[in-house]
Amino acid sequence: QVQLVESGGGLVQPGGSLRLSCAASGSIFSIYSMGWYRQAPGKQRDLVAQTTTGGSPDYADSVKGRFTISRDYAKNTVYLQMNSLKPEDTAVYYCNAYLQSTYGNQHYWGQGTQVTVSS
Repeated sequence: QVQLVESGGGLVQPGGSLRLSCAASGSIFSIYSMGWYRQAPGKQRDLVAQTTTGGSPDYADSVKGRFTISRDYAKNTVYLQMNSLKPEDTAVYYCNAYLQSTYGNQHYWGQGTQVTVSS
């Protein structure tokens, strides 16, 4: 079974930083893309950042210049470095991967990790 396990969420003051990690494991042949989504209370789940293998990253306008997505290909891991955090960044952050495994080509989701930006 393929699993995505997230870590790194927590409580931080405005202007602070957090680094989220998401590691994929299982019978994975190839990862086509990995990304981060977030969902605030009462709102839909929106794309924060994503990156395709061999391509350039994409960011939501609200996080450009503050967040950076990166990957460790050897570890099947994606990171989200979040700087200059604002209260409006408060949400549950979900990792997503589109990959090839023994089950074919499928999307997978992490369990979600809470990020709270507050004084």
